[in-house]
Amino acid sequence: MPTPFNQSVIEEFRAHGGKVGGPFEGSELLLLTTTGARSGKEHTTPLGFVRDGGLILLVGSNMGAPRHPDWYHNILAHPTVTVELGTDTFEAIAVPAEGERRDRLFERVVAAEPGYGDYRTRTSRTLPVVVLERPAHEADIPEEAANLADKMVQVHLWLRGQLMHVRDETEAYFEALAAHRGPGAPPAPGLGLQIRQHCLAFCDALEFHHTSEDAHLFPAMAHHHPELRETFDRLAEEHRAVARIQGELAALLADVHGTDPERFRAELARMTAELTRHLDYEEASLLPLLAELPWPPGPPTGEGERRH
Repeated sequence: MPTPFNQSVIEEFRAHGGKVGGPFEGSELLLLTTTGARSGKEHTTPLGFVRDGGLILLVGSNMGAPRHPDWYHNILAHPTVTVELGTDTFEAIAVPAEGERRDRLFERVVAAEPGYGDYRTRTSRTLPVVVLERPAHEADIPEEAANLADKMVQVHLWLRGQLMHVRDETEAYFEALAAHRGPGAPPAPGLGLQIRQHCLAFCDALEFHHTSEDAHLFPAMAHHHPELRETFDRLAEEHRAVARIQGELAALLADVHGTDPERFRAELARMTAELTRHLDYEEASLLPLLAELPWPPGPPTGEGERRH
């Protein structure tokens, strides 16, 4: 639960389209909703931020306290966050900057908001700089869903885009290593946390999607479409296989710094192909049926709706 002070700020923010008075009057705030690292519950925190070009930057200052703020620990466990900015609400991936990029971004933050420089002097820890990323592929995902088929397409487009994002980031990592010249060890490209966060976001979303299908959607549809029971059995079996692939993908990305690039590329391509085949089969099997079901689902009002 937010502190009473934070709760009052949250309520004022939402009541006035992102405007807050008192000590924050004239400052830009956003609301960051994270998933608790240990509790799994949602937590909303009002935070100041700095714009740097098209980037939105947060600093885990905790006002110079010796520990990182709770929201920072949450985003390391669950990178997908909800952001309320003015009257706009959107999902983003929270990615801590690393190395030289972190230092460069922090100096830009201090130039815009000198108070963060004061916080830096109060603690021996390095203040994290977190970039709220909205992957480019999300621009191609329809915002509205009229039925469950549309909703499945939205989710699958996001999952496919995240897979491409992970591939592109690992390629950038290997290109940076290959471009290194001169004595000494090659410099770290600084993509380790970025790759990790996008992988975690993908795995979290896929697990939630499949858990919802296995627990609710598939049993209900199998009851009303017994002729498709074999299809649902196959999808449930594929979900177990996908869970295995998720574990393999996480292990592969965790060892990206020490792996052979060609072996890594081959393994990532294999996993991507398996995951994509599953999404393709799910769409071919279910989209025609899901197109008959409204989104968001409403309470049944008659026998016809109960049959769905």
